[in-house]
Amino acid sequence: MIDPVTRPVPVFSAFADAAFGPRPDRSAAELPEPSDPLEMWWRAVALGGAGHYAAGRTALRRLSAATTDPVLLSLAASTRGSLLRQLGWHERAAGYDGQAAALVLPAVAAAAARPPHPGSEGTVAPVGYGDRPDAVDAAADALIGLAADALGVGRTALSARLLDRCTALLDRAAPDPGGYTALGTGVTQRPRARVRLHWVRAETALADGRGTPALAEADAALTLAEQGPSARHRVKSRLLFAAAASATGQPDRARALADRIDEECRAAGLVPLRWACAMLRGGLAATSGDRDTATSDAAACRAVISRRGGLFRDVGR
Repeated sequence: MIDPVTRPVPVFSAFADAAFGPRPDRSAAELPEPSDPLEMWWRAVALGGAGHYAAGRTALRRLSAATTDPVLLSLAASTRGSLLRQLGWHERAAGYDGQAAALVLPAVAAAAARPPHPGSEGTVAPVGYGDRPDAVDAAADALIGLAADALGVGRTALSARLLDRCTALLDRAAPDPGGYTALGTGVTQRPRARVRLHWVRAETALADGRGTPALAEADAALTLAEQGPSARHRVKSRLLFAAAASATGQPDRARALADRIDEECRAAGLVPLRWACAMLRGGLAATSGDRDTATSDAAACRAVISRRGGLFRDVGR
């Protein structure tokens, strides 16, 4: 068994870069063998983002067997939930996200109830994409995952409550008045969690038929994502912005952005996002030819995902 990581993690290691950097197209074969559980998690995230579902699940099982660290075990469970949710299995995903929450939320709540150490007020260490995740990161992932699971089964009010709880958690962890940046630095606190939070807020607003708030949340996600290193997060933020633009009566803008997203997904090997983009393009198509092209692209992506171990939940299953 590999012991939990205790050493500082360099920003933008090869594994962090594959998971959250500008090269999501980097294949697992190009990465060295992970040397610790954190690198296993980053590798699993990279595999899932490229649509290698079977390999991603295997990597997460290896991680869960290799550590007793509750933070990494929680992140592994949340990532399992994410892989299921991407394929439509929201109820199954909720089981993993609930497990993830149970592993870290009690400790996070206990820490929040304790008074701060003398002299610690006003000191903030920015937590970025390439830094070692802590219990707050893991708890945020679990709450955002549970909110997305609730949204997937039509429980938008529950989704909103879970997102509010996550916002409160992140704001407590960043002791500046706005809860957004490290004091005096202009550096966004926990940008990965903040981007994902805005994603699900946008999706919840869209599900409730509230296009304008959805567009604002998607714009906030895109603004943060464009400041960070993750190509995948920028692409997904643009995808949500395109969907929200369509919902606010801007179909031409949405179509132009969707075409750009399709090209970016092709270049970066982001098959799951390319499939989602093709589904959006089909709904936005101005001509039957465009609709046929989008339908063909969606079918091709679905076939690749299926070959890589992704089982879609069809309607009614």
